[in-house]
Amino acid sequence: MSDAQIVTYEVTGKVAVITLNRPDARNAVNGDVAAGLEAAIDKLEADDNVWIAILQANTTGQERPVFCAGADLKAINSGKAADLNTRRGGFAGFVYRERKKPVIVAVDGLATAGGCEIVLTADMVVASTRSAFGLAEVKRNLIAGAGGLFRLPRIIGRNAAMEAILTGDPIPAQRAYELGLVNRLCEPGKAQEAAMALALQVCTSAPVAVWESRKIVLASDTADDATLIQMTNEGFGRVLQSEDTKEGLSAFIEKRPPNWTGR
Repeated sequence: MSDAQIVTYEVTGKVAVITLNRPDARNAVNGDVAAGLEAAIDKLEADDNVWIAILQANTTGQERPVFCAGADLKAINSGKAADLNTRRGGFAGFVYRERKKPVIVAVDGLATAGGCEIVLTADMVVASTRSAFGLAEVKRNLIAGAGGLFRLPRIIGRNAAMEAILTGDPIPAQRAYELGLVNRLCEPGKAQEAAMALALQVCTSAPVAVWESRKIVLASDTADDATLIQMTNEGFGRVLQSEDTKEGLSAFIEKRPPNWTGR
């Protein structure tokens, strides 16, 4: 199967839809998935007409839906473990990939191990009630090596993350929603639809302001206040210099919806 088939990229309006497409392998990450997902993020970042992305998975034919089972153990066993990482993106070509545009992940099934770490890298999470999120590595004498050990406690708190990580047991969707990992819960089979609704809601806001705001929110995890104040001031300056600032003010005065350009 080619990269283009294993990870698909489609655009609907201002929204890119990226799909992991290895349902027969529980969407496990091999070299083709890593290369394909990084290429998809490259397309997202390069297209000025696309403002946000949804990352989803094809679960067709699966008895128990799996968003992503993590690393492809067959690839690792055949000596291709290095292929699961890219130079810029790390695991799956995604978990350490720098980007300015937000990604919403739509989960309708189990996201475990590296699959959960892909979810933790996204900016917002939409999940169906049959979903679950786990870092099961300790059950196999491994550790979560793609950001999960520090991203999960940042999102749900240290004690809840410690329990999930040390037991290796998955967090059900309802509990993940209560802990703040999931933004929106939906019925099974409706995650992609709910994620698109959220993406379109974000697209009503000015894209430059969205991108600058996202940067500072992410930095708030690790940066001190002085750094964050400087970033805020610099981001505010860039927003004011954009063409959309005038459009936003004019639309407010004229009592009409703004026509954003992203410039």
